[in-house]
Amino acid sequence: READPTRKCFRMVGGVLVEHTVKEVLPALESNREQITKITESLSRQLQAKGRELSEFREQHNIRLVGEEDPKHPPKEGAEGGAKGGSAGVLVS
Repeated sequence: READPTRKCFRMVGGVLVEHTVKEVLPALESNREQITKITESLSRQLQAKGRELSEFREQHNIRLVGEEDPKHPPKEGAEGGAKGGSAGVLVS
């Protein structure tokens, strides 16, 4: 923006380096910047929606990750060898 509008500038168009002036290229660059910002915001909203959808699906079908505790049942200590147990889930052959 601060450069002289008649100054030469080069831009890559389809793999070809093209010579333009700053005043020709600047509006296109600003337009691209605005579009990238809008697309980034849109993708962020889609990611949040998919995250919520995934959480709902996991709750609906009672899906838990390995090592994840069931929120309805607190972890049992003692007989099953919880986090304080001696074996801690390590197999030795």
